[in-house]
Amino acid sequence: MRAGGKLQTALRLIYPSRCLTCSTMVESDFGLCGPCWRDTPFIGGLVCDCCGTPLPGEDLGEVEICDDCMTIARPWERGRAALLYKDNGRKLVLALKHGDHHEIARPAAKWMVRAAAPLLKPNMLVAPVPLHWTRMLKRRFNQSALLAEQVAREVDLAYCPDLLVRARRTKSLGGLSWEERFAEVSETIKIHPKRAHRIAGRPVLIVDDVMTSGATLAATVEACKAARAAEVSILTLARVAKDA
Repeated sequence: MRAGGKLQTALRLIYPSRCLTCSTMVESDFGLCGPCWRDTPFIGGLVCDCCGTPLPGEDLGEVEICDDCMTIARPWERGRAALLYKDNGRKLVLALKHGDHHEIARPAAKWMVRAAAPLLKPNMLVAPVPLHWTRMLKRRFNQSALLAEQVAREVDLAYCPDLLVRARRTKSLGGLSWEERFAEVSETIKIHPKRAHRIAGRPVLIVDDVMTSGATLAATVEACKAARAAEVSILTLARVAKDA
């Protein structure tokens, strides 16, 4: 056994792997126990090709669009999500975002990559939805960047953590209508002037933790399109759905 393998074995004896949601000991690192896996709302089967929300019916290989995405103009080409934002899905997002549980990013990225398989393309650039610097200063990290970095690593794609910046701080979008959300974030996200050369003529994958209305993602994608990205797709850890 190599030295690295011996070290890993020793660490597992001292610090046994635990379930991400209930802390029960599990056999593998960065995993869920059986009951928590069953209770985690992974998205599968037929989904909206634009946002990843689950749809009724069987997946016959045809493109399907949900009612929301038929009603609201989406500036991106395609989208996927790994989980529904409810139950354990919500717990995992909040633990990553507000509980400093950065260890969630690695397994979450594996789930996200599985969902994102139809979106991935050679030479694709992976980037997170940015935080305003004042929120970054307070929170100390961008949860979307943690996810984006791990996603890029999983599929061996280029990663640019500061591709985009927030030109101004927006108020919380909670409790706002769709129209108010889109108005609040309009033109608040820009391409970093020193990173514009990385995006022109290239497919881009924008990563975020949660999609609710899609307002923030839309502002991010529009900034990419303005910088002449070839096409832009979106990937989130969780999707807020009407039945969630």
